[in-house]
Amino acid sequence: MGSHEIRFSLPAIEIAGKVWGKPGELPVIGLHGWLDNAATFDRIGPQLNNVHLVALDLPGHGLSGHLPAGGYSLWQQAATVLQVADELGWKRFALLGHSMGGIISCILSGSLPDRVIGAAMIDGILPVTGEARDAPAQMARFFKASQALAHKRKPIYDSLDKAVTARVLGGASRISRDAAACLAERGLMPEQGGWTWRTDPQLMLPSPMRLTAEHAVAFAEAITTPTCLVLASEGVMARRELLLERIDSFEHIQTHRLEGGHHLHLEEAAPAVATIIDTFFRSLT
Repeated sequence: MGSHEIRFSLPAIEIAGKVWGKPGELPVIGLHGWLDNAATFDRIGPQLNNVHLVALDLPGHGLSGHLPAGGYSLWQQAATVLQVADELGWKRFALLGHSMGGIISCILSGSLPDRVIGAAMIDGILPVTGEARDAPAQMARFFKASQALAHKRKPIYDSLDKAVTARVLGGASRISRDAAACLAERGLMPEQGGWTWRTDPQLMLPSPMRLTAEHAVAFAEAITTPTCLVLASEGVMARRELLLERIDSFEHIQTHRLEGGHHLHLEEAAPAVATIIDTFFRSLT
């Protein structure tokens, strides 16, 4: 099953995306991880049956536009998802999120059960949290990094191959070369005779504000719609033991554990991930 491109002209930003399936099937909005793009679903999108998947390049990522200063909070990204759903005429829809996209899916599921049919999340559900007492210092880090950003320049690579290598070696989590190349194809643009990333440099700034653990868990506990979570044995969530213990206590969330890294849905485990998510989405119809 092939894909095609789609564009949404929202009031404040142009949003790009990829589409698998056709109208009339289960409406699903796909949400990628931090610094990735809609190509993150290139391996599992074609394997989902009777699903109309619209995978977005979230603001600041891929082929989508950039937001003004301070615009990349999780709730701002979630609000963009709702705007896209409204543009599509989808009163209710399911979600498919990887990493940051899974966190956004959790926020929307916990907040708006009247809009979300169900959500499948891949190695992401709750954000990195902070203590309330640390908020002034966290905000200070954001302000200082924002001021320094004006003096920084994006790296320029003289070949696509070198850009892919940089993605493999410099990512926040392990990623295979094939997976990095898939994301880089959509994430790079020509610049001064070479290649640089399309992503908004603001995405690299520290978060100005972090939810407390109580805030974050409240969203997961508020979910009443069907929810599926795929965890990677070597993913970013595997390092957060206390979080995993908390997730195990969420009886309303189906949890599946697979061997693989954070981008397991783009690597060898992709067929297994696709089977789990396809089965889950079938249960929603």
